[in-house]
Amino acid sequence: MRARVAELHAAGMGRNAIASELGLGTSTITRIAKALGLDFSRAQTAVAVAARVRTLKERRADIVARLYARAEANLDRLEAGTFRTLVRGEGGAEHPTTLDFVPPEHDRALVATISTALTAAAKLELQDGDQKADDAKSLLRSLGAALQAVPDGDE
Repeated sequence: MRARVAELHAAGMGRNAIASELGLGTSTITRIAKALGLDFSRAQTAVAVAARVRTLKERRADIVARLYARAEANLDRLEAGTFRTLVRGEGGAEHPTTLDFVPPEHDRALVATISTALTAAAKLELQDGDQKADDAKSLLRSLGAALQAVPDGDE
């Protein structure tokens, strides 16, 4: 139990989260942490949370790239000169077939798949876009404050 508390603490989990994870009371977690010399200061938790946010941001960026690749692959398939599909023959057996056109039902399905991938990618990009906007606003505020601090040449 003590090792698990130490492991969860190292992962950046707070006292309440560890207690919930292990089904124990917070006082028990406090006692174990104290015996192990662990601290639940907010600064340590903040560092772990920031690391987790970066990791999730990187994972979202990877997923966005994969969604764009999927959309591109399906668009390439839709726009290719030939279209490979399976055609069901007599007795229900399917046979690979190459057509010189995209059947309407496949066209609709590919367009829907492309649209879904692009929409999902855009939504994921927006999650991290808010931080970029906040960073830009912060930069502009700092520049504005710095410009106000510069004495005017006419004074």
